This record gives sequence, C-alpha cells and structure tokens, in this order.
Amino acid sequence: MAKSQADQFPSDAEVDQFLMLSKLMEAVYEEMKDFSKKKPDEPLNKFKVKNINRVLLQVKDMLKSQPTSQFLDLLNDESLPTNSDAILVIGQFNAAMESFRARYTNEYRRWKTKENPSAANRQ
Repeated sequence: MAKSQADQFPSDAEVDQFLMLSKLMEAVYEEMKDFSKKKPDEPLNKFKVKNINRVLLQVKDMLKSQPTSQFLDLLNDESLPTNSDAILVIGQFNAAMESFRARYTNEYRRWKTKENPSAANRQ
C-alpha cells in the first residue's frame, strides 16, 4: 500500500527539532564566517570540530531521507579542516535545511506535518 502524502510529512516533533537545529546552525555559521574572514586557511582545533560535528550529525540524521543527504559530510576530525573548508560544509548543511523547509512549508511558511497536513495552524 502506498504511503499517503501526509505520511511523508515530518511530525510536529521533527519540526520542533528542525527549528532548534536551525538556530544552532545559524549561530555556528555566523561564528565560523567570522573566523573564515579573518583567517581562512587556519585549521580548526579538535574542540571546534567536535562541537560543530555534534550539531551537523543531528542535522544529517534528521535529513537522512531527503535527496540532499548524500551531499552532507561531517568535518574530518583527523585532518582538521580550515575555517574556509568548514564554512563550505556548514553552508551545504544550511542549503539542505532550507530545501527541507521549502519542501514542507506552504507559501505562508506554515509547516505541513503528519498531524496537520493542510498547514493551517502551524508556523
């Protein structure tokens, strides 16, 4: 039996997680953008890579069923990427998140969820 369209929508809990991760990704991106402007070729330290990857891993897990997931790689904690490398990777994650948002929101940016497929009540 084919899944209904509503079954393919994220749940309210998944949208809540998306919104939380979106704010974290925004903060990580802004911080890394500043580092990248000042010293683009400077490598990140292991602490930064670990903390950034902790957020990226949750985003990647949330987006695992999306077409963009094949392009999402974590930062390498062995070869320690540069600030500019990190901003490139984080930018790819942000683009994948925006694709997810566009796919599951209507023209008023209200979320279409399993619980509310018409997107009438959820922002």
